[in-house]
Amino acid sequence: MRKLWLVALLFLVVACGGTSSTSASPEQPEGSPSGAGVDHPSRPPVQPPGTATGAPSGTPSPVTPAGLTLNPHTVPWESATPADDGRSLDIVWWSGVEPCNVLDHVEVTETAREVTVTLYEGQDRRSPDAVCIAIAVLKTTKVHLKAPLGGRKVVDGAK
Repeated sequence: MRKLWLVALLFLVVACGGTSSTSASPEQPEGSPSGAGVDHPSRPPVQPPGTATGAPSGTPSPVTPAGLTLNPHTVPWESATPADDGRSLDIVWWSGVEPCNVLDHVEVTETAREVTVTLYEGQDRRSPDAVCIAIAVLKTTKVHLKAPLGGRKVVDGAK
C-alpha cells in the first residue's frame, strides 16, 4: 500500500511540476504569440462545445493569422460582430491551444447579398511534434471588408 501511495505522489509531482517539452526557436522568442492552428494528425481534434450551456465562458483571446501552418483545415466560428462603421467583423470561435491550433488564414468572399468568412487553422510548423492539452479556448480575430456590410448576410464558410 505504501508503494502505491509513493507512485501516486510521484505522478502528481510530475504532472503538476513538469516542464514543457517544447522550446522557443531562435526566430520565435519564448512566450511570444505564434498565431492559432490545427490539431496534430495523430490526435483527434479538440471539439468545441456544441451548445451555450456547458460552454466555458470568458473573454476571447485575440489572434492574428500566422500562415504556413501544417495541415490547415476549416474551422467553424460562433459569431461575427460588425464594427460600428460596418467595414470589419470580429469573428469569434472555439479552438484548442497553441502550438497545436494556430490560425493559418481567413478567406473572405463578398457578394452583393452575403459575406462568407472561412477560418483555417493548422499546427505551428515550428512545433510539429508538440503535445497540447485538450481544452477549448475562445479566440477572436478581426476581418476587414472591401465594402461596408450594410444589409448583407454573414455566412460561415466552414459549415
